[in-house]
Parts: sequence; C-alpha cells; structure tokens
Amino acid sequence: MSPRELEATLLLKAAARLQAVKDDWGNEDGLVTLDDALSYNRRLWTILATSVTSNDNPMPVEIKQNLGSLGAFILKHTLDVMTNPSPERLTTLIQINRNIAQGLRGT
Repeated sequence: MSPRELEATLLLKAAARLQAVKDDWGNEDGLVTLDDALSYNRRLWTILATSVTSNDNPMPVEIKQNLGSLGAFILKHTLDVMTNPSPERLTTLIQINRNIAQGLRGT
C-alpha cells in the first residue's frame, strides 16, 4: 500500500467512526463512542499536519500551509464538538476526511 493510499484509508476509517457515532446518536449501546471517534480523528490529523508541514516534506509550500491550516481547523472544530456535542457538528469532520481521502486516491 502506498503512503497516499494508507493516508486515504485512515481518513476513511476516521470518517466511518464519526459517522457511526452520528448514526447512533443517543444510543448508549453504540459500538464507537464520541470521545473515541474524536480522539482517533484528532490523533490522525495531528500526525498528518505534523508530517505535511515538516521541512523534509517535498510538497510545495502553499500546499503545506493549506494542509497545516486545515489540520489546525480540524483540531479546533474537534474541541468545539467536545465542548458542545451534537450529531450535526460531526458532519464537517466527516466530509473533510472523505474529501481529502478522495483527493489522495485521485477520484
């Protein structure tokens, strides 16, 4: 599996976990808890943002800055969802993860 494919797969996994929480909102028997899904997504984006903005990364500076800013937005939005949880607020994180995964896969 290429690094791009791995990143896409992990983003889709995070999106699926968030979607499961959204779909099971209010059901305490859900397989994935909100805290677990948000924590997984936050760790993933921390790693992605750190690696993409490193000096070793050969990406153009503008793309690195844009992805770094997106990572910062994800982390801030995650904290906002943690402090004021609602299923609708998960949609933004789910859509971003899915869209970035599609871009990595070239679809």
